[in-house]
Amino acid sequence: MDVFEAIETRRSIRKYLKEHIPDNKLEMIFEAARLAPSAANRQPWRFVVVQEANRRKTLAAAANSQTFLGDAAAVIVAVGDPEASARWHEKDPMIALEHMALAAVALGYGTCWIGAFDEEEVKRLLKIPAKMRVIALMPIGLPDETPAPRPRKKLSEIFFKEDWQTLWPTR
Repeated sequence: MDVFEAIETRRSIRKYLKEHIPDNKLEMIFEAARLAPSAANRQPWRFVVVQEANRRKTLAAAANSQTFLGDAAAVIVAVGDPEASARWHEKDPMIALEHMALAAVALGYGTCWIGAFDEEEVKRLLKIPAKMRVIALMPIGLPDETPAPRPRKKLSEIFFKEDWQTLWPTR
């Protein structure tokens, strides 16, 4: 699958089959994050990979009771290091997570961005140092659903040519 097909077919998956992801496949997904760009190449990210079932369920509770996290094969917890990059420690891990999401789709897995969670509880559960910031959670697993594409705005609604006053021309 090429990158454009991965982008087109990626969906937020909230139902997962109860199947393990082989370590070699997870490591391919992790490699996509490792290769992601970051400001000044500081790579201010760390990732906690949660695979144990009970721990996934407690993490789901800390994520506003989004129980589907407990059903995924793994949950990736993206952590930013403010000491490594005061300005970009939140944005750079998001770039790496999106690289993982696209790699997961290319390998036949589904993901879902999770931004609603109790950061202090996630830190406590996973023993993440206080100085670090939990940026997002991302379950990964074999999809047990195929959601239809969601409506998207037209290019001419979101892109401008040269300045804010000139909409991107429609073809």
